[in-house]
This record gives sequence, structure tokens and C-alpha cells, in this order.
Amino acid sequence: MKAILNIALAAVLTLGAFTGAFAQEFTKGTVKKVDTKAKKVTLIHEELKSLDMPAMTMVFYVKDEAMLDKMKQGSSVEFVADRLNGKLTVTQLK
Repeated sequence: MKAILNIALAAVLTLGAFTGAFAQEFTKGTVKKVDTKAKKVTLIHEELKSLDMPAMTMVFYVKDEAMLDKMKQGSSVEFVADRLNGKLTVTQLK
């Protein structure tokens, strides 16, 4: 019985570590410009660790156009960015 519990515990811990590796990390930024026609936003952001990019100002596409309604020039945001179809894209927004 103890061996079964040890195996179950090891499986749970392994699964937790596996899913944690894919957890998305939010990055803080400030909205500099919103371009609704082009579905883009310019953000002044902190380091994007998942993309190995230093802090800078850059333009991102948005995965969901509705995100643009939540972004106003000068507002602070927390976001996740990724490369989708070769384009830097905001995929999640707090």
C-alpha cells in the first residue's frame, strides 16, 4: 500500500512540475498607443522573460480584438505575449 501511495505522490508532483513549466507569466506595461484599425497596440513593457526580450517599447498584435477596448493610452496593463504565426501578439490581458 505504501508503494502505491509513493507512486501516486510522485505522479502528482511530476504533473504539477510539468504544468508549471507551461504557466504563462504576465508582464507589466504601459499603453503608449492603440491602433484599432490595424489591431495593434504599442506597449512600454518590462522584460519579456518568455521571449527573452529586454524592457523596451514595441508594437504587438492582439489575439482578440476585444482586448483593444480594455486598453487606453497611458493605462497600466499586465499581459502575456507570444509569437503567433511569426508575429508578436498579446495573448492574455489582466
